[in-house]
Amino acid sequence: MAQPQDLLYSKEHEWVRLEGDTATVGLTDYAQNSLGDIVYVELPRAGKTIAQFGSIGVVESVKAVSDIFTPIGGEITEVNGNLETDAAAVNRDPYGEGWLYKVKVTNPSEAENLLKADAYEELTKE
Repeated sequence: MAQPQDLLYSKEHEWVRLEGDTATVGLTDYAQNSLGDIVYVELPRAGKTIAQFGSIGVVESVKAVSDIFTPIGGEITEVNGNLETDAAAVNRDPYGEGWLYKVKVTNPSEAENLLKADAYEELTKE
């Protein structure tokens, strides 16, 4: 699957969609494919302040349990509650219904620390 060009990416395989001061965050197709069938996602609660690249939750698959690192800091405004009963949405639609959480971005310059789609594609080829 080609990476959506309108997103930014972390080296830890999360994506960010910036819309004003709100960032929607999810796992990339590469990440979900590497993990295999996702069975559980643990996310922080809305209202929690998070720091860029900090560990904020876990994703559990049939293969492994992995930390989720936030690609951008701020205050969590919403989590995808549907993942509590349908964690496999991350596998089916990682850039759509499988999003993880939304953040009110406190420092927009943190986006400069992320990769554009072409750079992320190069990273995943290695």
